[in-house]
Amino acid sequence: MLEIEECVEKLLAEITPKELTETVPLMEAVGRVLAKEVRAQMMVPPFPKSAMDGYAVRAEDISAATKEHPVRLGVTGELLAGDYEQVPYEKNTAVRVMTGSYVPEGFDSVIRQEDTDYGGKTVEIYASVPAFANYCKVGEDIRMGDVAVSCNTRLTPAHLGVLASLGIEEVCVYETAAVAILSTGTELTEVGSPLAPGKIYNSIAYMLGASIRSQQLAVSSMETCADEEELLSEKIRGALEKADFLITTGAVSVGKKDIVPAVLKNLGARELFRGANIQPGTPTLGSVLDGKVILSLSGNPYAAMANFELYFWAAMAKLMHSSSFESKKERAVLVSEYPKVNRLRRLIRAYADGGKVTIPSPVHASSVIHNLTECNCFIDLEPGRSVKPGDTVRIRYFKGWEG
Repeated sequence: MLEIEECVEKLLAEITPKELTETVPLMEAVGRVLAKEVRAQMMVPPFPKSAMDGYAVRAEDISAATKEHPVRLGVTGELLAGDYEQVPYEKNTAVRVMTGSYVPEGFDSVIRQEDTDYGGKTVEIYASVPAFANYCKVGEDIRMGDVAVSCNTRLTPAHLGVLASLGIEEVCVYETAAVAILSTGTELTEVGSPLAPGKIYNSIAYMLGASIRSQQLAVSSMETCADEEELLSEKIRGALEKADFLITTGAVSVGKKDIVPAVLKNLGARELFRGANIQPGTPTLGSVLDGKVILSLSGNPYAAMANFELYFWAAMAKLMHSSSFESKKERAVLVSEYPKVNRLRRLIRAYADGGKVTIPSPVHASSVIHNLTECNCFIDLEPGRSVKPGDTVRIRYFKGWEG
């Protein structure tokens, strides 16, 4: 069997990064990947401004000011945020200013109002400040011509704030990846329909679909399909017409109704890998058809979710030009007991916080998902390794579940 890393490499070799772009309003750009760098066409701030309420002064005029020996200045004007007036500087004068207001030429610092007597026509200053104290210089934040946001940056609220400060109302981003989810199994029932005997609701699609949408990617279709080869062939073809990437769940192992491998072969799909040194999810299949990658996961919900995390986000990082889609990996100290020694590499659902990781539930069955509500990661445990509390283990956070 191949190692997961080898399987991921084979899958990534078939991924072609997105080329199509679109221009979207700034408020719709969060989570999207910038397709063209943005250079500043202005200074931010565009004028010298006060960092607090107080008085604009010349630092040298108040260099000797103390509480015991205040310096008295004449107040020659008042500016609120949004006002603009070029009040001429004269020695031993001040201008009353508010946070964010323009600081006229010649005044090189702001004394906070708490260090004054709040005077109107004249003001007593009780402390000194160095030049440019409490003073925001032109271009202090962003200088004209600087790269404000680089190409291939995944836009966060902070990036949107930077772009808004430059007056930019729309940006060029890569087209959103469209992902199709096709769940196989005659036993599956759509949520909202009555549940007949022997049937179950399709929970896997909702977990995967929600995870995908949480990262501002699109779910182009989400369907179930009975274990019928002809019908499955039709649905795979239909899903690939609109999707960049197809995920199938179920019917991928070696049972009587595990028809996905045969259907893909008959469709002309090229197999990339089948079977990995991992539990759960050993039968996971990777293939490519019509230039599009198909990731075929187990029909057991936890097995599907865990292996989805291993493969899918690496694929999206390449497809969408941004490593920010990668799952976060780190090491943590195991707090819980885990007495089992596994023959294969094992993915153990867990909860990590503050450098420590616990196993909230003793139930590890691949068909069980209720305890995932207490988890935000899995422990990636090496085959044959025995662990005890205090040992350091590898963990991988579920993408979008870090909180």
